Amino acid sequence: MPMTWQNALGVAPRGYVCGYCDRSVGPAVGWYTTSPTPNVPVHYIYVCSFCGSPTYFDAAGKQVPAPAFGDAVGSLPPDVASLYSEARSCVTVNSFTSSVLTCRKLLMHLAVEKGAPQGKSFLEYVEYLSQKGYVPPDGKAWVDYIRTKGNEANHEIKIMSADDAKRLITFLEMLLKFVYEFPAQVPSIGP
Repeated sequence: MPMTWQNALGVAPRGYVCGYCDRSVGPAVGWYTTSPTPNVPVHYIYVCSFCGSPTYFDAAGKQVPAPAFGDAVGSLPPDVASLYSEARSCVTVNSFTSSVLTCRKLLMHLAVEKGAPQGKSFLEYVEYLSQKGYVPPDGKAWVDYIRTKGNEANHEIKIMSADDAKRLITFLEMLLKFVYEFPAQVPSIGP
């Protein structure tokens, strides 16, 4: 049930993706600051029309909390869902190296969840996913890219960039949809 805020005002509607519930919303309820200088932008707090959580927008339009990078993926097992959410959230707070490391760990969890034995090397998990058909055609290069970037983040004194993290999340989003979300949407055929 959404929260009820006291003394909320009608404000100019604003469309955004809520950083709390990950939904596209367009509320017209919240608060704003006034500026003593004419034509100077004001700051806003909007109340999400879905979950009721507050989102702040500064004068430049920066949103806090920002939405997680990428799209949600349905039908994920709890550990895989948690790691995917963590990788997406890291990008929100500019923790790109943490996001890359989490993407690497996510591949390991995916392999074990799909039957690989625990305690193997990361390379063995990547090979398992590929051999068992969980990596789509021409996707092996992407899995190798995640392995390479993950190794750089894990074993070298190197800071990952926003582009590094966003590329990995984009690929993992597609892979997770391929492995979990799309198969779960196939209607069952009765006897």
